[in-house]
Amino acid sequence: MTHTEHQVAGQVAGLLLAAGGGRRLGGRPKALLTHRGRPLVEHAVRALRAAGCTRVHVVLGAAADAVQERARLDGCVLVVNPEWEEGMGGSLRAGLDSLAGTGATAALVSLVDQPGIGEEALARVLAGYEGESSLVSAAYDGRRGHPVLLGAAHWAGVAEAATGDRGARGYLKAHEAEIRLVECGDVARPYDIDTVDDLIHLE
Repeated sequence: MTHTEHQVAGQVAGLLLAAGGGRRLGGRPKALLTHRGRPLVEHAVRALRAAGCTRVHVVLGAAADAVQERARLDGCVLVVNPEWEEGMGGSLRAGLDSLAGTGATAALVSLVDQPGIGEEALARVLAGYEGESSLVSAAYDGRRGHPVLLGAAHWAGVAEAATGDRGARGYLKAHEAEIRLVECGDVARPYDIDTVDDLIHLE
């Protein structure tokens, strides 16, 4: 890791949203779905670390105790969002809140239920970081998707706009002109694990 890469890794925190209760999966918490023999949340943390994030904050909600018991999340900062049922917006707010005062100048946000997005896509988006006013998003055939990198200058605005199940979407739409899009369609597949049919993507 070069000096610059190391500097960036220290300034950009990984923020993993893993609070979902898997309502359409019969109430199975997404963080604990098994993929290649381990809980999904572990794979997501590993991908953020492999991409270059030395600090990783994980927002838990559904079955938070069970997740902490069964998943190996050593070295992560765990943030429990008691209002996880209200949707992703609250979890994003809780995660950004937890980064205040840590020295992080940006957050690389990823979702636990997208195992088709791995370290290559995360590293590409991370490489777009230039400072706390950065807004970077993965794109798939030109369409904006995850992960997204939110510079700290945007956190207050994102938190204000993040309500219900809307994470950063509304804020990003309003700031479209400032977003640097990074094509990731050649290295990642942006499917979600939302329904029982989607479980075919897990190994």
